[in-house]
Amino acid sequence: MRIAPWLAALVTLPLLAACGTGPNPVTNALSGAEAPVAAAGADLVPVTVSVPPGAATAPFDEPREALVPAGWTVSVLARVPNARLAVWTPDGELLVSVPDDGRVLALSRTGEQRPLLDGLTQPHGLAFSPDGGTLYVAESNQVSAYAWARGAATGRRVVVPGLPDANSPDLRGAYGHELKSVTVGPDGAVYVSVGSTGNISVADRDATPPRASILRMPPTGGPAAPFATGVRNGTGLATAPDGSVWTAVNGRDNVPYPYDRPYGDAGASSFGKVVDAYVTDHPAEPLARLTPGRELGWPFCNPDPDTDPGVAGSAQDFADVGLVADAELNPGGRAMDCAALTPVEQSFPAHSAPLGLSFTDGVLPAPYAAGALAGVHGSWNADPPRAPEVSFFPWRDGTLGAQQTLVGGFQDPSGARWGRPVAAVAGPDGAVYVTDDDAGAVYRVAPPGR
Repeated sequence: MRIAPWLAALVTLPLLAACGTGPNPVTNALSGAEAPVAAAGADLVPVTVSVPPGAATAPFDEPREALVPAGWTVSVLARVPNARLAVWTPDGELLVSVPDDGRVLALSRTGEQRPLLDGLTQPHGLAFSPDGGTLYVAESNQVSAYAWARGAATGRRVVVPGLPDANSPDLRGAYGHELKSVTVGPDGAVYVSVGSTGNISVADRDATPPRASILRMPPTGGPAAPFATGVRNGTGLATAPDGSVWTAVNGRDNVPYPYDRPYGDAGASSFGKVVDAYVTDHPAEPLARLTPGRELGWPFCNPDPDTDPGVAGSAQDFADVGLVADAELNPGGRAMDCAALTPVEQSFPAHSAPLGLSFTDGVLPAPYAAGALAGVHGSWNADPPRAPEVSFFPWRDGTLGAQQTLVGGFQDPSGARWGRPVAAVAGPDGAVYVTDDDAGAVYRVAPPGR
C-alpha cells in the first residue's frame, strides 16, 4: 500500500486516546503552522480510497488516502455533486439531498442512483417517522411530508409552512444559513432547525418565526413553536436512542476577547478586541441535548472551553462547557446572564463546522455500536485550519462522551483539502455512509468483514 509522506509521518506520532480535557493531541504534535489532519487521533491508519471505474474524476484523478481504524476500508459508492444530508429508507436505500439542484436522490447499496424527488426549494434535511410510513423533507421555506411505500414518496403535504429563507421579503436575499434540517421524535413530533441570517444578529431572536432556533411541531400537527433558542446554526439535528433531540451547532466567527485583561503578550486589556490567536480556538461549537425552552445563548453568550479562562494557551475541556458573555453584544452580561445557562453537554473545537448528525443505533461493531456520528466540514477562519472529518461521540448513560475521529485525512499539513464530509449515517449493512459536498461523492466506510 502506498502511504503519502504526511500520513506516514502522522502514524509515527504518539497518538492519545480522545478525552474531554486537554489540548488537541494531533494539533499539538504538529509543529509550526502545520494544519491538523484530524481532530482527535485514536489509532487510525491510512488507507487508499477505492474508486470504481468511471468515477476517477477530480479529486479522484489521483490517489487519495483517508485515516480510519485498522482494518476498515473506504470506497467511493457514488459521485453526487453537492451531496448534503442523508437518511436510510425502510427499504434499504440511501436518500441524499442535493439542495443546489432542488432534488433528492435514492442510492442503492451498489451505488446505482435514481431520482426520487425534484423541483423542490433547496431540500436539505431528511427524516422518517418512527413507523417508517412518512418521509419528511426540510426545504428552505417549509417542511414537507410524503407518504412512503415500496420505495416511492407520494402525496406531498406541507406540515411546517412559512419558514424564512433568502426569498423572504423582509430579508431581501440576505440569509447566510437558510438550509434547514429535520428530525422526528419517538412521539412523532417534528423538529426543524432555523439558522441565523449571519454571524451575529440580535434581530434573528425577535423575528416571526424566530431564527437561530429549533422549532417543534406537535405530533397532532399544528403550528411549529420554538423548542430551543439561541441556536446560531443547528444544522446537525438528530434523535438519540432515548428519544432526546440533539443539535450540533456552528458557532460565531471573529469573537472578541471577553475578559478585561491582557491576552498573551498584550500590554493592556484586550477586552473587546478581535485577537486572531483567540479567535482560532473560540468559541467551542455546541453538541447539545435539547429540552423544552433550552437557551444556548447566541449571540449574547459563547461557550468557553478553556480550563484557565482568558489565558493564552490554556488547555481546553469540551465537556460541560460553560458560557461567557459576548464582549460585543453582551458586555457585563447586561442582555443575558450567561452563567445561569445550562453548560453545553459536549462540543467541538472552534470552527469545526459540524453539519450532519446521526446516531449509530447498534448497527456498527464495537466500540462504535452506540454513539453519534457527525460530519465535520472544517474551518475557514482558523489558523491552522480545523480539519474536515467524520467524528464519533460514544453514547453512555444518556449522554455523549468525548469526540473521536472515525474518518480523517481529508486535509494535509499545508491546509489543502481534497474532501469535506457533510453527513455520516450508519447503514443496515454495518458500514458508515458519508456524503461529501466538496468532492461530490458518497463514501462507504466499512469495518472488517462488512
